[in-house]
Amino acid sequence: MAQVNREKITLAITGASGVQYALRLLQCLVAADKQVFVLISRAAQVVIHTETDLKLPGTPAEQEMFLTQYYSAEPEQIKVFGREQWMAPVASGSGAPSKMVVCPCSTGSLSAIACGASNNLIERAADVTLKERRKLILVPREAPYSEIHLEHMLKLTKMGSVVIPASPGFYNRPETVEDMVDFVVARILNQLDIEQNLLPQWGDNLI
Repeated sequence: MAQVNREKITLAITGASGVQYALRLLQCLVAADKQVFVLISRAAQVVIHTETDLKLPGTPAEQEMFLTQYYSAEPEQIKVFGREQWMAPVASGSGAPSKMVVCPCSTGSLSAIACGASNNLIERAADVTLKERRKLILVPREAPYSEIHLEHMLKLTKMGSVVIPASPGFYNRPETVEDMVDFVVARILNQLDIEQNLLPQWGDNLI
């Protein structure tokens, strides 16, 4: 499918634990034939190296090539932008996708987005999504939450954002870590209006 016809989605990966959710989500978005604009914070690169066996290169161009090959994506289906790449499409309401996911969302990113800091491209992209009244999905992974964290989540929810804590359920009787990751990713895909078969809809197993 031509790039111009693909739905575009921004995926920001920040420095919270749980990068497996982001990597699985990216895999699913590529499989769903979406074009994904990927933003990876410096802290997220550390977490990727800590929590997975992936050896992600250092520059956005190298990361783009690596992820394209790793997920067998088509050329330019995955676009990676650097933290100060202000001419990237996501930095302007005239070019940004209509949907953005921050997964996992660190509490620092949560705070910056809630306050409109826009100190880097991830924060600016989220700010654009909010100001244009587009869909912003935040996937925080922290325990416990402080009052500050909860206030920021409430504030962003009132702005129209969707907060999906990285809290897998167990009614589907997961047998592996991958099953628990898929539970959260399925909820994200549902919010993105993307068909998924990672998790059956509630009640399907009773029919």
